Order: sequence, then C-alpha cells, then structure tokens
Amino acid sequence: MTPEIFQAISGYRFKQTDLLEQALTHRSFSRSHNNERLEFLGDSVLSLVISQHIYQQFPQADEGDLSRMRALLVKEKTLAEVARHIELGEFIRLGGGELKSGGFRRDSILSDVLEAIIGAIYLDSDFEQARLAVLQLYRHQLENLPDIQSLKDPKTRLQELLQSQQSELPVYDVVQTVGKAHDQTFTVKCLVPEYSIETSGKGSSRKKAEQVAAELALKEISA
Repeated sequence: MTPEIFQAISGYRFKQTDLLEQALTHRSFSRSHNNERLEFLGDSVLSLVISQHIYQQFPQADEGDLSRMRALLVKEKTLAEVARHIELGEFIRLGGGELKSGGFRRDSILSDVLEAIIGAIYLDSDFEQARLAVLQLYRHQLENLPDIQSLKDPKTRLQELLQSQQSELPVYDVVQTVGKAHDQTFTVKCLVPEYSIETSGKGSSRKKAEQVAAELALKEISA
C-alpha cells in the first residue's frame, strides 16, 4: 500500500513511509521489523478515540452502556470488518506459511494490522490526526450503531424488565452437568415467578446456559 492509496482510503497521508510499511508487516514476514509494537500502541489509541466519540454521542448513557458499545466497536470482528472494507488484506506482508494458509483473510491478522496502522498514524503525526483517521475508517460502523439496549445480555435485560415492574427477580438453577471437567455442558433452569414461566438453556458454562434460558424467558414474556 502506498501513502497515496492510504490517503484516498482514510484521508491521512503518511510522511514516514517506513511506518506504514512496518504496520503492514506481520511477524511471519520479519521477526525483527514487524507490526507488533505498533499494534500495542494502536490498540490504546483506538480505544481512546472510540471512547471519546461514544461519550459525546450518547450523553445519557451510563458507564455500563458505554463499555458495551466500545467493546462492540473495538473487538476483533469489527476491526476485521473495517480492514476488509478497505481491502487491507491485499497489502499485508506475510511469510510464506501464512500466505499459503490464507492469513490475509484471517480476522486476527486483519485486526492486528489495522491497529498497527492506527498506532503508526499516531507516531507519524499526533492524536488529533489519528482521531480523524479512525473516525473516517469507522465511518460506516459509527453511522450504523445499534440501539444501546440491544447490547445488554439477556440476563441483564430480563432483570431490568422485572425490576421496572417491581416484580420478583428470576431464579436460576443448574439442573444437569454432563461431560468431563474440560468439556462440560450445563443445563440451567430459569424460573420467572411473576409470569409463571420456566425455561431451560444449555451451554458450555453455567453463565452461557443462564443467558440462553434468560433469552427464552424474554421471548415468552413478549409473546
């Protein structure tokens, strides 16, 4: 990727082209001159930019809501989506093994490279320029943010619904655990006294099983 191409994508033009080159270099290509340190820096810059943006966009949101929104935007899957949108995979410098195995399509590699580029922009300029570049790269995601309430997990939504009605809170009970310690499946029952609803959910952990059961209870309540 040339500085000109990146400028067309993000609106930012690199002055130090070696920083852009390093950001695009995976460890499999070079052990001594790769993007791992830039990725570390970019992760922090991205988190601050997104935190500042959603803090300003959602003045009524509490800390928990803001944390969930930030987690959605900075997680690996979202980073990879942004990277694919700008066809970043075509420009990543990979070693032979990673190239053959399709590393340029892998979420983990795409997300790491994007974070490295953000870190490189910060070093090449300043925080304000990095902020503007991130907002440009994330333009689609930021224009299509989901409703904050939808980001809450089912257990939280069920509890808040019942609390708003001043109803008795749900009761969860593990009714079955099968499998060996490292590979167990839990079955959890969720009882909602106010609605005489009883659901059950399965998952690889008690927490996951509880979430499934809570989701089913919410569906029954809204049916």
